[in-house]
Amino acid sequence: MSIKKEILYYSKDVKPASLVAVSKTKPVSDLMEAYEAGQRHFGENKIQEMTEKWETMPKDIHWHMIGHTQRNKVKYMAPYVHLIHSIDSPRLLKEVNKQAVKNDRVINCLLQIHIAEESTKFGFDHQESLDYLATDDFKNLEHIQIKGLMGMATFTNDEVQVDREFANLKSLFDLIKKEQLLDERHHFTELSMGMTGDYKIALKNGSTMVRIGSAIFGARNY
Repeated sequence: MSIKKEILYYSKDVKPASLVAVSKTKPVSDLMEAYEAGQRHFGENKIQEMTEKWETMPKDIHWHMIGHTQRNKVKYMAPYVHLIHSIDSPRLLKEVNKQAVKNDRVINCLLQIHIAEESTKFGFDHQESLDYLATDDFKNLEHIQIKGLMGMATFTNDEVQVDREFANLKSLFDLIKKEQLLDERHHFTELSMGMTGDYKIALKNGSTMVRIGSAIFGARNY
């Protein structure tokens, strides 16, 4: 199936969630095929690669940073990034706010929550995220907007485990909304969870944004 057909298939299949086409390692020609099929949200996991594509491609594209983010590279994407999914520490969020000030922007972010039973995954644990949102350090960051949460489930064939991990993330998302831990300026509406192998389980648990890569573009290029 062509990239165009895959984009059209998943755009229909994941409704009402947003589709982020994960285009890391893929050439601009592949992204343009998706773009011409109507796709406007692309996800990358390396800032340098994303910046090179941003410089080349149409400017109505929304670029999503989905990979682990190094603080010293935030400055390169600060002028244009649409949404950073991978905010996994207070220090990183502080740096994003600093670079947003320099670019006279408010940058949209998601808190990455560690939900997987894997030590290689990054993110806040549940209580750590709740504690952090109550701090003055967080409340003083006026150039970031927390749009929601992101999480990656364990890489496993055990669908019961994946379902449980996504359900736990949804519970945290609902708790933050119920307790009004964020003021209205943050527009806390997004729950980014689900990739090629588990997006259907994520949608069942309330995902508003899925990140599909290999099913659209094929295996990564190295």
